[in-house]
Amino acid sequence: MKHTQTKKLVYGALFAALACVATMSIHIPTPGTSGYIHPGDALVVLSGIVLGPIYGGLAAGIGSALADFMGGYYIYVPITFTVKFIIAAVVAIVFRKVTSIGVPKIPACIICGIFSTLLVAGGYCFFEYFLYGAGAFASVPANLIQGISGLIFSTILLPIVSKIPDFNEYMYAKVQK
Repeated sequence: MKHTQTKKLVYGALFAALACVATMSIHIPTPGTSGYIHPGDALVVLSGIVLGPIYGGLAAGIGSALADFMGGYYIYVPITFTVKFIIAAVVAIVFRKVTSIGVPKIPACIICGIFSTLLVAGGYCFFEYFLYGAGAFASVPANLIQGISGLIFSTILLPIVSKIPDFNEYMYAKVQK
C-alpha cells in the first residue's frame, strides 16, 4: 500500500512539473487580455485522467500555479490553482464514470476535454469578475480556445500515456469517495 502511495506521489510531482513546463513553453498572447494560450491544459486533463481527483487535482493545480508564479502572474496563482484543481478533479470523476459504462478512452477523453474547456472559461471568468468587473467576459473567447487546445492535445497524448502500465492501471481505478 505504501509503495503505491509513493508512486502516485512521484507521478503527481511529475505531472505537476510537466504541467508547469507545458504552460511556460509556448505562450500565444491573447489580444485584449493579459493572458496567453498554452498547451498546459492538456496536462491538466491527463493529470485528472491518470491520477484521479486528489493527486491529479493537486498536480494540475500546483504545476499550473507554479507556471503563473514563475511567469510573474502573481495575482493569478491562487485562481489558477483553484480552477485547475477543480478541472482535474472533475475530469477524473467524469472519465471514470463514462469508461465504467463502456465508453472507450478516446471518446471519454474528448468528453473530459469539453468539461475542461467549459470549466477553464467559466472558472477564470468567475474569478476575473471580482478583479475586473464586466471586463472579465473579454477573456472568455481566449479561454475557450485554450480549453479546446487542451482537449486536442490531451486526446492526442492519451494513447501514448496509456501505454505506461502504471498510468493505465490508475486510469481505470475507482474514484475514492
